[in-house]
Order: sequence, then C-alpha cells, then structure tokens
Amino acid sequence: MDRTEEAAPPPLRVGLIGYGLAGSVFHAPLIASTEGLTLDTVVTAHPERRAQVHAEHGSSMRTLATTDELFARAHALDLVVIASPNRTHYTLARQALEAGLPVVVDKPLARTSAEAQQLASLAAERNLMLSTFHNRRWDNDFRTVRALLADGALGSEVRRFESRYERWRPEPKGGWRESGDPAEVGGLLYDLGSHLVDQALTLFGPAIAVYAESDVRRPGAEADDDTFIALTHADGVRSHLWVSAVTAQLGPRFRVLGSEAAYVKDGLDPQEAALREGARPAPGQRWGVEPESAWGTLGDLEARRPVPTLDGDYPAYYAGIVTALREGAPPPVTAHEAVATIRVLEAARTSAREARVITTNLA
Repeated sequence: MDRTEEAAPPPLRVGLIGYGLAGSVFHAPLIASTEGLTLDTVVTAHPERRAQVHAEHGSSMRTLATTDELFARAHALDLVVIASPNRTHYTLARQALEAGLPVVVDKPLARTSAEAQQLASLAAERNLMLSTFHNRRWDNDFRTVRALLADGALGSEVRRFESRYERWRPEPKGGWRESGDPAEVGGLLYDLGSHLVDQALTLFGPAIAVYAESDVRRPGAEADDDTFIALTHADGVRSHLWVSAVTAQLGPRFRVLGSEAAYVKDGLDPQEAALREGARPAPGQRWGVEPESAWGTLGDLEARRPVPTLDGDYPAYYAGIVTALREGAPPPVTAHEAVATIRVLEAARTSAREARVITTNLA
C-alpha cells in the first residue's frame, strides 16, 4: 500500500432502539447499507422481533431486551438511533445524549417543541450531533420539486404549494399511532403531517401564520385521521397540506403553482414499498427509480410536458450522518429544523381546536 494512503477508519457502531415499522423497514436496512456505518445492536423487547433481526441481519447480531442494557455499553457505540414509539423519543434521546452519544431520532423529535428545544440545547452543550429522520426530503418527487424551483422552471415566484399524503383506510388499524391518548402523540398530524410541514419549511422557509382543520372521521377512531394545514410563509408563498386516511379518490401528491407554470405529480415515491419488499440500496445500482408512466407534468393550459422524476435517495440521509460525525458538518436534518416543524404542528393543533389563525411562536 502507498505510504501516502490512509487506512479507512473503522465503521461507526450503531445502536438501534426499536424494531417495528420504522426500525425494521427504514432504519436498519439503510444503516446496514451505508458505507461507514455498521449495525451493532438492536433493542427490542419482543421475542418475535428479535428473531426477525437475526433472520434479516444474521444470527450473530447483538439484540438486547432493554435500553438500560444498551446504555450500559455506551462506550462501545458511536451513534444511537431511536425508532421506538413517539412517547419515548424525548426520554431516550436525553438518555443517549447524557451518555455521550450522538443521536438520530425518528420524527417527531419529541412530543412538544419545548421538549425538542431542551434536547437541542443539551446536544449543543455536549457538542453532540442530534438529528431527526425526515427521510421524505429524499423522496423522488420532492427532489424533483426542489430541482424545478432551483431552476426557476415555474417562474419567478411560487404562489401556492399543495402537498398530500392521502390514503383510503376506512377501518382503523389500532395501535399507538391511532390512539387518542395525548401521551402517545398519535394521529396523522404528527405522523405524516410532520413530513409535509418539514418539506414546506425546507422549500419556502419559516411560517408566519398557520391555520388548520382536523377531524376524527372514522367510526371507532380516536386520533385525527383527516387534517388540512394552511401555512403562510415569510416570503409570501402559501402551502396547503393534506393528510387523510379517508380519501376514496386520491388528489395529486404535489401541485405547485408558479407565476409562469405549474407542476403536478401523482403517486408515491417507490422507496418505502421497495424496502418493505426486501430490496436494499447497493453501490453502483440505481435506487428509487420511477417509470416514465409515473412522471409529473410541467406547463400551463396551453402546453404541458412530462418531467423525468429524479431518483429517490433515502441513502443520502445516513451518508450525511456519517459526514456529520466524521467531519463535523451539520447533519442532514438539524435539531433546530426539527424544533421548527413541531412548533408549526403545535400551532396547527391549536388552530384546529380554536378555529383561528395562529401567528405567534412559529420560528
């Protein structure tokens, strides 16, 4: 080996807390496929999920039943990823930071913006990385919207940004995500709504006004399953965001109205479906690819053209985490950004409850 070459540093050892949907479908596969990371330990109390871990990541993968066991060996880890139910995010993230470990937390970062700000302050005091997994910034359609805006393809200004995560699930599935207990932080507002708000703030910056309508539509449901959010951004753009489980015919995923053209896109990014089916990102192979039949269109009433959808890129999130930990760069989603998103969600909840526009405590 050339003496000028430096040996690659050993991979960063990751402890993953939780192996439900978030842990098994998103975090574990992406961690395992990211150069510079190795999945070291998975914490899950469920024997069936421990068996699943071993089936998917090898019989030698370390599994623990409690987070106390994980933090007892904090010295042997370089990063903790929290993919457990929302009610646990704040407590576990605080424990990890107090143990001296950088942290990735699945969205939302915490139950309240006050809790989220406490975590952000603690991470800054300890000089530790804290990031939230807003992976939908790397959806193929969202990446395409960002590129069109950067190119000025819609004109000199965007007048309205419409974004939807709609589903047709007339029967509640149950579980903590649909619980009416406020401690569980369930409901679509804080679930898919977290992604939509984060995307809108990423594109257009801070909100100065929030209006929302939020309902529980399905018989037997406890948490919001049909919510609309309207944001007015400081730059004048208006974002209209929908999350729903009761949409029998789906609206466009994106409709972005500019001063010279509009972009309309149907369908969903293919990465989640691919991960659920067992596909994994691999070096040198395209990922998050969409067929031409699913491309969106750009134009006006006189002329429209299909726009090739950029590939989805969930692997970019954890690649960015490696860069942040190795080089001290900002993480791909900062704690400050996560706090701002939760403040908007809190304002939306207040607006829906009180039927008024919220204009304070948004930044």
